Amino acid sequence: MRSHTAIGAWPDPVLPFNPASLLAKITSGKSRREYRANQGIFLQGDAADAVFFVQSGKVKLTVASTRGREAVIGILGRGTFFGEGCLAGQPLRMSTANALQASTIVRVDKGKMVDLLRREPEFAEMFTAYVLSRNVRMEEDLVDQLFNSSEKRLARVLMMLAQFGKMPEPEVVIPKMTQETLASMVGTTRSRVSYFMNRFRKMGFIDYDGEGLKVHSGLLTVVLHD
Repeated sequence: MRSHTAIGAWPDPVLPFNPASLLAKITSGKSRREYRANQGIFLQGDAADAVFFVQSGKVKLTVASTRGREAVIGILGRGTFFGEGCLAGQPLRMSTANALQASTIVRVDKGKMVDLLRREPEFAEMFTAYVLSRNVRMEEDLVDQLFNSSEKRLARVLMMLAQFGKMPEPEVVIPKMTQETLASMVGTTRSRVSYFMNRFRKMGFIDYDGEGLKVHSGLLTVVLHD
């Protein structure tokens, strides 16, 4: 049985440009594929030869140690790039990517992506800003993991996934998201996640419906509480 820890989780971005329209300019070296829930996109150790773009759905990124220890390092949604390490000379994938739900993923060969970055300065500038903002988020996640309680970390993960500050209304986080997945993102046990989720529900911070989990603004009090 694998043990779990957490490194981070990223919300869907709000990009100041339309990546899909620019990716449409690539006429070769590009493909689009539909993935089922839990279907693999690439594995840790595979050749890093392409960049991926989430056109719809959600993708989970995980890393695993040789001892079977696993960490969820990201839950990525629509409008998100991943696999961009190949652009920095990464020869092999450092993580595994799986569709968390039914998803449409665009794959762009490394060479074609490099060409697009060279030909489209605006795209290159915004893509660089996106990657840098992801690095900032990872640093924040590391600080969160080191210094905050598991209850506060869970509240923060839920709020990031619900895109608070970016969406006018609470968003369904992820349909049928398991407590085990949340536990691996937070860096705690499933039983602790179950305890806190029940507590959040009784306090009116979250609720469940036929679509999934919804998060309400009152959960912010948990994140801000010292």
